[in-house]
Amino acid sequence: MRRLISFACDDATLVGTLDEGTQPTGLLIVSGGNEPRMGAHRGQALLAARIAARGYPVFRFDRRGVGDSEGLNGGWQASGPDIAAAAASFAQAAGVAQIIGFGNCDAASALAMFGQAAGLDGVLLSNPWLTEEPDALPPAAAIRRHYARKLANPAEWLRLARGAVDFGRLRQGLTKIAAPPAPFDETAAPLLDAIASWGNAAAIIVARGDATGVAFRAAARGHGFAMETLATDSHSYADALDALERVILAHLDTASSGQPSVEHDDPAEPQNTP
Repeated sequence: MRRLISFACDDATLVGTLDEGTQPTGLLIVSGGNEPRMGAHRGQALLAARIAARGYPVFRFDRRGVGDSEGLNGGWQASGPDIAAAAASFAQAAGVAQIIGFGNCDAASALAMFGQAAGLDGVLLSNPWLTEEPDALPPAAAIRRHYARKLANPAEWLRLARGAVDFGRLRQGLTKIAAPPAPFDETAAPLLDAIASWGNAAAIIVARGDATGVAFRAAARGHGFAMETLATDSHSYADALDALERVILAHLDTASSGQPSVEHDDPAEPQNTP
């Protein structure tokens, strides 16, 4: 069953979608950027349906000022109250014993920073967003990986010999690689500290070729975070949804072990909702 749920966050009314299930653990999906709860190309709606088909309740919502929700959009940095309100509404509507949060990019950062205060029992953080780059180029770690792949491709050497390369862009990339590393202690430390505070209740998922994921792996090296890398370049796992689903389900299965199932009385009629 899929149904719409409205709930309050401060003075605004927010809208969420619940995919029902009987498992005792629920998945709270937090959208990244300014995406509505359905996600890019309805990816989050599809993921929710697939997870719910395995018995796990899934709740997605639009934060204030996004999609169908009222209020002012303060960005992910101001989304703590939204996550807390969504978690409370989810727990009440689905009757789950525990809630695991999932978010991609800055939604992962929001969950790491605000999820504990919202009462979440664990988080799955996908391609966590570290910081704004000072230029339009990808992070240095992502540029290094990009050029390493090109240097291993004979066709790229032929393009270089023919002059079919943007030398201005190449020069900018090489300059950024050669520059002193950014002070991660100032830019990434708050997020890395927040993730560390979760202990074993946080797991990281990264797309192998995604610039944000590559940058996070470089920043998190040596921190000992539980991290799973999926073989895709897609930031949203457009071509790796099966793999993403397997990882999420594995964590939900572990969290649900030993918990009693949820019973629903008088279930609502299914709706064609986003």
